[in-house]
Amino acid sequence: MFCFTAVRACRPCSSLWPSVVLPAVIRRQSLNTRSSPATAATQSQSGIKKRVQRRKLPVIAEDAGQQHGFWCVSAFSTAEEFRLEQLSAALSKTNMYEPTCLYSGSDDGAESTPADVVHAVSKFHVTNEPRHLYFFREGSVVGWNVSDLEVSSLINFVAEHEIGSYDEHIVMNERESMYYAYTNDKKSSIQKGNVYLIGDDVTASDLDRYTFSNAMAHSVKLGTWEALLEEYIDSVEVVTQDLQNGLPIRITRKEVMKKTGELFGLRHRINLSSDLLDLPDFYWEREHLETFYRSTCNYFSISTRLKTMNMKINHCLELVELLSHHLSDKHHIRLEWMIIVLIMVEVGFEIIHYAQLFIK
Repeated sequence: MFCFTAVRACRPCSSLWPSVVLPAVIRRQSLNTRSSPATAATQSQSGIKKRVQRRKLPVIAEDAGQQHGFWCVSAFSTAEEFRLEQLSAALSKTNMYEPTCLYSGSDDGAESTPADVVHAVSKFHVTNEPRHLYFFREGSVVGWNVSDLEVSSLINFVAEHEIGSYDEHIVMNERESMYYAYTNDKKSSIQKGNVYLIGDDVTASDLDRYTFSNAMAHSVKLGTWEALLEEYIDSVEVVTQDLQNGLPIRITRKEVMKKTGELFGLRHRINLSSDLLDLPDFYWEREHLETFYRSTCNYFSISTRLKTMNMKINHCLELVELLSHHLSDKHHIRLEWMIIVLIMVEVGFEIIHYAQLFIK
């Protein structure tokens, strides 16, 4: 039976407060940054220069943020998809979280909960601030006021309900975190890298919390796809070097077809299977939430990153098409030479045959 370990509220270090502003989104925050000796040896032997990744912002410790009204919101993506129905049932059995409606009692949205998300609230409060979890069908999880220890427990918990799981190092490296607080303003916003939710309206705060979680889930999912594409680019780097140096290509036609399929699969997931290009239906009749959703997506630069990623995919497709044509030409040339050799053999037999007749 699954059991969550004890949790603590996520808080920044008191030694850094209040001399610095709480940081903007912490991209690719890793709980374990040590690389294995095997990985280091592989990179050293390959001779490939490591590609520069997106700049990481400094990680702040978990100590004093709550004393000043700030808590941590974290997002991570562990798989291509969750089996939400099974996950929701298993979540109820843990006796730690209770799946609940997002906006019960709201006039503008009391009809139904979005079908592609499970919202759960902690049954036990470690602090005055409750813990909220959002499980998205696309394989992402957003946790409000959850500690690193609880994040590790959640990753183990959702593993049984995943379709197309990612490697652990990708999950942890692409994790994103921010700090949030409550404000007396009339609308929620993002200021100086921190999220400020409406504090005097519980229903509106829940809606805004979900809206931000939705955008943050898109960001971490896109970050995971970016990491997968970077790994793909690294895998074909040797081929581009061979082309540049005029060396024989060390790849087969079967491998080229596999690489082509990987690219088209990634492009399909990004542009057709996800909501990254379109506004989710949930916001069509909720203009205030649509505004907050779009501003959050702009903060995470989702549109720009999506365009950049599609450009990279197009360049990779050009490379695999070039390789496919080159290998096809080599195959055709090989067949032509085989035909020529067969014709020469046949001509040789005919010459021998006529020579024998002439001798007789």
